[in-house]
Amino acid sequence: MVRRFANCKVEVDRVEMTTISREEYIRKVLDAYRQTPGTAIRRPDRLLAAQLYARGVPLCAVENAFVLAASRRLIRPAEALPLNTIRSLAYFSPVIEEVLELRINPEYFQYLRYKIQRFLSSASTAR
Repeated sequence: MVRRFANCKVEVDRVEMTTISREEYIRKVLDAYRQTPGTAIRRPDRLLAAQLYARGVPLCAVENAFVLAASRRLIRPAEALPLNTIRSLAYFSPVIEEVLELRINPEYFQYLRYKIQRFLSSASTAR
């Protein structure tokens, strides 16, 4: 039986961790972080990405955590006050842990990506 973590299979993740270099993993985490709405990069973020790699956290779990957190921040009541920019990758640490524990259909994160894209498109059109 293959145990699922978010939309990642453990078997696939083991292969991913052995075929991707530490530097490539860090670069991909930081690239995904940069593309997450409402974020700003800082130097300690690289250290945290290296720690995630050392722990063997699957890249797709990190990316899914970005999607989950961004969707929670973006898709909220219209009358809610705007949130501040996320200034640290550490903000996502609890969400990464949450995603590692989730056992949901991988299509859910695709759905969230779609909702974020629609939200951002409608927000830019409304300006």
